[in-house]
Amino acid sequence: MSVKIGNIDLGEFPLLLAPMEDVSDPPFRFVCKQNGVDMMYTEFISSEGLIRDAAKSRAKLDIFEYERPIGIQIFGSEIESMAEATRIATLANPDLIDINYGCPVKNVACRGAGASLLQDIDRMVEMTKAVVNATNLPVTVKTRLGWDDNTKNVYEVAERLQDIGIQALTIHGRTRAQMYKGEADWTLIREIKRNPRIKIPIFGNGDVNSIEKAASWRMEYEVDGIMIGRAAIGYPWIFREIKHFFKTGEHLPEPTITERVEVCKTHLDKSIAWKGPKVGIFEMRRHYSNYFKGIPDFKEYRMKLVSLENIDHIHGVLEEINERFQTEMA
Repeated sequence: MSVKIGNIDLGEFPLLLAPMEDVSDPPFRFVCKQNGVDMMYTEFISSEGLIRDAAKSRAKLDIFEYERPIGIQIFGSEIESMAEATRIATLANPDLIDINYGCPVKNVACRGAGASLLQDIDRMVEMTKAVVNATNLPVTVKTRLGWDDNTKNVYEVAERLQDIGIQALTIHGRTRAQMYKGEADWTLIREIKRNPRIKIPIFGNGDVNSIEKAASWRMEYEVDGIMIGRAAIGYPWIFREIKHFFKTGEHLPEPTITERVEVCKTHLDKSIAWKGPKVGIFEMRRHYSNYFKGIPDFKEYRMKLVSLENIDHIHGVLEEINERFQTEMA
């Protein structure tokens, strides 16, 4: 049976790209879409920023037809601001609106937004209801197990948010206190999925960084789909590899050095096209290490890539990488 969010058909077992700040922009989403991801989200967008018409927040509303289905993710601490931001985001014509109740970082969670709402479920419910009422689009939520080990309350969260109209829930298998440390625990996610009251799709998130883990956790934790974040950075092929394994039980060959270079080039070119040459080149620097992870003696090339400011020179270094390592790694 297909997994559906409202009228959005995601197929039998969707793979979702996590919304990651400073990562999940249109250039990165493009290369992930090329490699088989089923559903994507924008970087999370501040409700206050949208209302103030802040340039950075507005830019994050940019979505493209080839990205569909795609959700715009918003966060905030004030209920009316979240409702107004929802109305603004809806005008950008995404397929759904997602609320971030999971971000653990200090400047979000300690200002009453993100994972902070896990400390006040009544307020979370009120805020979610305001968002649901402010749009005709499906509303989904991403959250965590709870604030800390003493308040793992996501079981209650799932029931109450479903009751007021959310149409899917993604759960990261850590508490806010854990940040991104330790291991993700999906056992509570499975309990929620087994709850006979829960009818909406439940997606698992956290630590899915290999084909084997995706296949194993799909069966063990009974989720409707998996959201992948950090493992896709510099390795968008993870989506096609997992899908191929689900379908055939076999591993695809890892991407060749030529494939790595070509996808890295595409990502760079899209970054420049969307952000302009100065910002596009600068912000691409965080991705090079990941694209070429595991290649021996790569430091010299990484240092070149993160220092160059001319696109032709960067393309030249990428071609040099292709020529050298194509031979060495053959």
